[in-house]
Amino acid sequence: MSAPANLEDMPSVDLMTELLRRLKCQTKPDKRPPGSGKGTQSPIVKDEYCLCHLATGDMLRAAVTAKTPLGIKAKEAMEKGELVSDDLVIGIIDDALKKPSCQKGFILDGFPRTVVQAKKLDEMLARRGVKVDKVLNFAIDDAILEERITGRWIHPSSGRSYHTKFAPPKVPGVDDVTGESLIQRKDDTAAVLKSRLEAFHKQTKPLGKFIKLNCNSVVAGKVSIGMVIDYYSKLGVVANLHAEKTPQEVTVEVKKALS
Repeated sequence: MSAPANLEDMPSVDLMTELLRRLKCQTKPDKRPPGSGKGTQSPIVKDEYCLCHLATGDMLRAAVTAKTPLGIKAKEAMEKGELVSDDLVIGIIDDALKKPSCQKGFILDGFPRTVVQAKKLDEMLARRGVKVDKVLNFAIDDAILEERITGRWIHPSSGRSYHTKFAPPKVPGVDDVTGESLIQRKDDTAAVLKSRLEAFHKQTKPLGKFIKLNCNSVVAGKVSIGMVIDYYSKLGVVANLHAEKTPQEVTVEVKKALS
């Protein structure tokens, strides 16, 4: 839940939930591990460290719907069939970091996807006096990746992730917590995944050991993320995780990487 700065605008139930969250977060250490794009792990990390989860695709759509100044510019670009500029996305992230829920830090999901974006992100964070502390690189073989992605279902508002085989909801197609409907992303199909994997391996082949390690780029739908991993590796902030393990085992690796 992204809480508004003014608590008077919140319904009573949401208000109590937010107050309890803030009380809990006061006792948490100030750790800032951005870079995790794994839907199953992001909510766990978010709750464990009291971070805000910044999924740039969702943020962009929300800005367009809310008709914010940046959202209006983004909509104009999309209606022209143009890509939303890096500066616009950076601006949306910058605005999001002003929220009280981001006080302890943040997780970036879906951004940066190019080295240029990574450098612009670093420049913006430097102006705020913060930096990317950790980039989590989820390693997994193509065959396992296909099985996982094609069975994945998402609760849009919370980011909770389910899987028809490995982590099914109590009621098929329904979120365990809210009872709301789950969705399957349009990209979570075997055909789309195959195309992305082919492009990913072709584009990242010169990057040596990062060829097979980085499935995050496939999930994000971009093929240049391997270069981003290379960029952050030189800064000494990348943690390579064995994402073929069970979600519980991966959680242990994530917490170890962030400790």
